[in-house]
Amino acid sequence: MKVCVIGLGTIGTPAATHILNCGFQVIGYDIAEKRLKGIETFTEWKKVPACTIYVVAVNSDRVEIACNLIAKRDKSAYVLIESTVPVGTCRKIAENYGLVNIVHCPHRFWEEDSANHGIKQLRVIGAINQICLETAHRFYRKLDIPLYVCSSIEVAELTKISENAYRYVQIAFAEELKMICEEHNIPFEETREACNTKWNIDLLEARDGISGLCLPQDIQFLNRLSRQLSVLDGAIVSNRHYKRKIRGK
Repeated sequence: MKVCVIGLGTIGTPAATHILNCGFQVIGYDIAEKRLKGIETFTEWKKVPACTIYVVAVNSDRVEIACNLIAKRDKSAYVLIESTVPVGTCRKIAENYGLVNIVHCPHRFWEEDSANHGIKQLRVIGAINQICLETAHRFYRKLDIPLYVCSSIEVAELTKISENAYRYVQIAFAEELKMICEEHNIPFEETREACNTKWNIDLLEARDGISGLCLPQDIQFLNRLSRQLSVLDGAIVSNRHYKRKIRGK
């Protein structure tokens, strides 16, 4: 069985290597030239051999482009979207491009500690139908990746963005608490340590502000699902203020 990994960045590269090590023939595709040991890679889609499974590991804004390429070649192919996407994206892609086997199994890869939080960790999975869900489940089982099966593909989509939005809010709370401590000349770290002596409290560190791609993007994905002001808005504003403050020091 040939597996094509589309997108050979932070997520796609270790995913492709892991799939290869599990005994599959792996093809890699990326718009930038990449070299991976034991994996033939391409930068021209027309040269990519036909595959049974396509693992989509591109940035969120390129998922639809990748799926369109697959659909033009084989609408019955199994498309496993591991990229983070807004709720409703997978089903919309299936309807727009006629793909009949779309599965969403978002990654939980943490590059800073890939040994403990790498490819092989518990993930959620959802699909547009039961048949492709069962096929994908067998595939991930061969990769030794444990799965929590969601009742719908939308639950899987929402779970991923909620995880990162929740983390965002946790960090923003710590940042705001630190600003309050500084305003009143109270040591933040001591306050944090004191709070964390309670069994159900785990206040995070307040570092350099929330940046990068995933957390800021995903809290916006979640925020767009509600038309009312919420705690998410407050967290975004608080982080923005905190980053301005630490830049000014």
